[in-house]
Amino acid sequence: MSQILSGGLLLVGKVIGPHGLGGLLRIWAFAGSNASFRNAGSVILRSVSGETREYTVSYIRPHKNTFLMKLEGLQSIDEAEECRDADIFVNKEALDRSDDEYFWYELLGLDVYLDTGQYVGTLSEIIPTKAHDIYVVTEGDKEVCIPAICEVVRDVDVTNKKMVISAVGGLLELNEV
Repeated sequence: MSQILSGGLLLVGKVIGPHGLGGLLRIWAFAGSNASFRNAGSVILRSVSGETREYTVSYIRPHKNTFLMKLEGLQSIDEAEECRDADIFVNKEALDRSDDEYFWYELLGLDVYLDTGQYVGTLSEIIPTKAHDIYVVTEGDKEVCIPAICEVVRDVDVTNKKMVISAVGGLLELNEV
């Protein structure tokens, strides 16, 4: 889901729709937490028609399995409704991350190898789940699903476009699609 646009903007979420009457937005966050939105300070919404507009984030908080976000300038349900299905972008430079955190766009396309050196395939898709992401690795018409957990993913080298995994307990045979 993460994608980067020219100008250093990173896709971090999507507006589901309004929440309540006061201009609050219910959103899906592709980022790991609401800190990405808070730390960025402002977000850019791109409507389904392609129109973009920048807003300052007043606050964001968890709500069930989504987030509720209040943006300065959105005061009514009608104004919030106009944002339905909009993509949410932040400036990539505004995001803090640790050394072992990666944006999806950095991972997609990596060559994946076993820790024995055997080539597995190319990371072609990332599926978010509640527990952890699932990396879909393809080679020809073969597809393998790899859990994005530290016991399996041993090394990520974005510069050299390489990921090293450990085939824990028959992982590759069990998860072949």
